[in-house]
Amino acid sequence: MGLPRCVRLLSLTPGLLSAPRRGLAVHGPEETLPVVRIPRALQRRQEQRQGGRRSGPQPVLARPGPLLVSARRPELNQPARLTLGRWERAPLASRGWKHRRARGDHFSIERDQPLAPALRNRSSQDSFANLGLEPRVLGALREAAPEVVSPTTVQLSTIPPLLRGRHVLCAAETGSGKTLSYLLPLFQRLLGRPSLHPGCIPAPLGLVLVPSRELAEQVHAVALPLGSSLGLLVRELRGGHGMTKIQLQLSKQPPAAVLVATPGALWKALKGRLVSLEQLSFLVLDEADTLLDESFLELVDYILEKSHLAESPADLKDPFNPKAQLVLVGATFPEGAGQLLSKVTRPEAVTTITSSRLHCIMPHVRQTFMRLKGVAKVTELVQILKQHDKATRAGPSGAVLVFCNSSTTVNWLGYILDDHKIPHLRLQGQMPAAMRAGIFQGFQKGSQDILLCTDIASRGLDSTHVELVVNYDFPFTLQDYIHRAGRVGRVGSRVPGTVISFVTHPWDVGLVQKIELAARRRRSLPGLESSVREPSPQQPDGV
Repeated sequence: MGLPRCVRLLSLTPGLLSAPRRGLAVHGPEETLPVVRIPRALQRRQEQRQGGRRSGPQPVLARPGPLLVSARRPELNQPARLTLGRWERAPLASRGWKHRRARGDHFSIERDQPLAPALRNRSSQDSFANLGLEPRVLGALREAAPEVVSPTTVQLSTIPPLLRGRHVLCAAETGSGKTLSYLLPLFQRLLGRPSLHPGCIPAPLGLVLVPSRELAEQVHAVALPLGSSLGLLVRELRGGHGMTKIQLQLSKQPPAAVLVATPGALWKALKGRLVSLEQLSFLVLDEADTLLDESFLELVDYILEKSHLAESPADLKDPFNPKAQLVLVGATFPEGAGQLLSKVTRPEAVTTITSSRLHCIMPHVRQTFMRLKGVAKVTELVQILKQHDKATRAGPSGAVLVFCNSSTTVNWLGYILDDHKIPHLRLQGQMPAAMRAGIFQGFQKGSQDILLCTDIASRGLDSTHVELVVNYDFPFTLQDYIHRAGRVGRVGSRVPGTVISFVTHPWDVGLVQKIELAARRRRSLPGLESSVREPSPQQPDGV
């Protein structure tokens, strides 16, 4: 029985082998093989693995000429002659920086121009005399600031409308000469004012309102020699003191013609009836975007209520019924500035002057961004400061500003620099007023080359001798970054400026990517576009 069964099975084998397999064999020429689809991501991953085995990284062809953006990875460099379109995708060097593997990466926005924007596009015929300033004011300028020979582009645009009696909003980049652009018209206007009978309460003719004591100290230092040459007394009213100290400052004789004050101190003086704004002829809000912020707005509103602002230039012509001319000055006016301006005066009554580089990355300042671990920031900072110390010993160099986001970090970092025998100064908002007074002035005079500070030193302060700014803590907003970077590369700076920023947190990376994208496209920083870019309709002088 077994043998016939084996013979039968062997006879069936050729038929089984020749029979088509279900779903695999082709029954006719029109039929095709089934397709097995592989996910695209798996295909790319396999191709990358095979490509890496076959050869190493492909060489990158270097393009000749200067660079606008230089990165650690050469394929992400951007030549200076190339500008990306608004909708063109940019190969950002910081694109993957939110991942921890990016630590150690870096890129730089290189210097694209040798001069500050405020010094470009000027004619050899431009002079202060051609702007309408009186000979006495020109003589005071030559005596107080002999190094100032010709006006900047901001001063060329701002001084003439101010001399015509217009309210002016001046929005221009940091370090462009905005302080002189309002001080010179202020003094010329006060020269034409008759001396009214003084009352028992001091009544200044000009008022400059600033957000910080350090900025008040600086503006006072600029205005004092100008006023002395013209016979106009300039005084400073700073906060941080009680009513007794404020009363002593205001009771000095003779009374001041120009008062430089902070909102808190002036608010106390007005509440205590220690000063009057009835005779005010010229009102300046310096760093207006800060003064109109929520932190100061209530105080500034009260001060403006006590001032009598002119409705038109014609109101300024009556010397016995004084009205105040208004000037708003700032380096950043973000979205919503139009609504804030409407709280002060009618927007159509204001002549708006904006710089072409407003809210843009400064093209004459090198800016480097370093992706670091938090624990590596101290080591990197100490190395930078020691290299700067070596450069200082080899030849003349500028000073260093190190910015932190909190007073606690300033103090903690100061102890570490003490351990490394690195001399420095510290400036932060929690210091008593008596301790803060004069610290920045001493830094300007060169008592120390390194200043650890918070954002209290970032707005408006003149720092022409500063060569390097280090953002130990990356700023919280793009506005703060503009003001910090504006401490270098100012008009009159003796050394070219550099900014180094330590990037640690994911939220820092988001801001860095916005800065890099704006630099590659040569556009203003996002989120800072505002209505001040559109000039208000020009009104006739008699309107």
